[in-house]
Amino acid sequence: MQTFWTMHPSAAPAARKPLPSESSSVAAPVAARAAAPVAVPPAVQGCTNLKLRRLGRVVARHYEACLAGSGLRINQYSLLSAVVKLGPVGLGELASVLRLDSSTLSRNLQPLVEQGLVEVCPGEVDARAREAIATAAGQSMRAEAQRAWKQAQLALNERLGRERVAALHALLDESLAILEAPPADV
Repeated sequence: MQTFWTMHPSAAPAARKPLPSESSSVAAPVAARAAAPVAVPPAVQGCTNLKLRRLGRVVARHYEACLAGSGLRINQYSLLSAVVKLGPVGLGELASVLRLDSSTLSRNLQPLVEQGLVEVCPGEVDARAREAIATAAGQSMRAEAQRAWKQAQLALNERLGRERVAALHALLDESLAILEAPPADV
């Protein structure tokens, strides 16, 4: 069944001749744009939060399964990686980098401290501020877990396709930048 009405070629309106002031280099792109269909964005259906949370759970399960042998959960791996990468880092800065509030950071750091992977000690510059530093055991554990993380990453890239993953990363980065920016005055 045909869903769009089409005009018979004999009933098509005659093309107008370009005016002398219209150069062919300008008229051709304008005519092409006029003839091109207008892209209509698809309607947004469903709850964005629900879709993101579902995707997050599926992806987290994938990484958790790959990291299971390392003894770290994915959130512990991410936290330990940030501490290793940033070196001795103030807890406020660490919370900011990871976009966590201070109580969530403290709660997530506790298992790493108990396992001897991270130490929380007074800051070098300001003894009143606390800093996190990875122990030798923490650096070793992170290196081991990083191999498992890499396998998880490669498997996900393979399953989704590198182009789709790159587009997803770009969309996520762009969305974060928009949502974390102060609202524009209207």
